[in-house]
Amino acid sequence: MLSTLSRKMLMCLTGLFLSFFLLIHFLGNLQLFLPPEQAHLQFNAYSHFLSGNILIKMVSYILYACIILHAADGLIITLKNKKSGGIYASEKRGRASKWYSRNMGILGTLILIFLVIHFQNFWYVYKFGNPPLDDNGNKDLYILVVTVFREWWYVIIYVVSMGALCYHLIHGIHSAARTLGLYHPKFVKWFKTAGIVYSVIISIGFALMPVYVFFTTR
Repeated sequence: MLSTLSRKMLMCLTGLFLSFFLLIHFLGNLQLFLPPEQAHLQFNAYSHFLSGNILIKMVSYILYACIILHAADGLIITLKNKKSGGIYASEKRGRASKWYSRNMGILGTLILIFLVIHFQNFWYVYKFGNPPLDDNGNKDLYILVVTVFREWWYVIIYVVSMGALCYHLIHGIHSAARTLGLYHPKFVKWFKTAGIVYSVIISIGFALMPVYVFFTTR
């Protein structure tokens, strides 16, 4: 059985890896903001490159493992905290915690539900379905993305989920810095600001993607 410290370290390391992946995924998906015709072929070529790269495939297995471990570890920590009568009690250090700190379990659950929907709509169809091919012979992931993002209800789910992700990241980065011993008084303001800036940019950027596609491809 893992100790509480070991679980926090596992949560920290898997969370940091997922945060790094989010940044890479975000940068790749910025192609969706290109003019439709250019985005169509370029996004599909990018997706084809990723799916055929052996190194990327290896990283993807690490990604899947991190998602499962992070979610399972978060569930165990949340249940233990509720059983002991406190939420992240050791991290409060005498100060009133933010509402998102007290509800990381709920935020994490919302994000996990979103991931299941997201994987089913894109990853599963791209890997195991029969998407059409574009003019270059690549699987037409762009058309799949546009088709899904034209549904108003999915856009709302996506935007709300990115709101949950933003708060989850803000607390997660703050907690990770402390777990790794980086939360020195001299740097506390810098870490807090950097975590907030990263979380807001990533979350708003992702949220704008379905909104942009919804209003520009109809």
